[in-house]
Amino acid sequence: MQISEKEWLVLDTLWDSGGATLGQLTQALRETTGWNRNTVLTYLTRMEAKSLVEIGGEGYPRVYRAALSREACRAQARSDFLERVYRGAAGDLVAAFLKEKPISAQEREELRRLLDEMEV
Repeated sequence: MQISEKEWLVLDTLWDSGGATLGQLTQALRETTGWNRNTVLTYLTRMEAKSLVEIGGEGYPRVYRAALSREACRAQARSDFLERVYRGAAGDLVAAFLKEKPISAQEREELRRLLDEMEV
């Protein structure tokens, strides 16, 4: 499932707040996005159709919550990126990052420790 950059903004706000009404969400997003109430509602409706957002309660105002955890979305995004760009070759991805930006001795040691734990 692809999550757009703007959907990430909505999800981040919902994760940080633990859930919000349309008004609260609009207010929280307005400063960084300039969105009005209708724009936020459009995103929420589309995101509910994609099973990214849940709408709680029968009463008013309704509370919107992220349907998936932050880590679940991050894991899916990593997996999608790895498959799309590196055809699933995690070693190629790591090598590309290391070639472009050297890591510190401490980071290198942590990477070795992780690889040893994975027995690769």
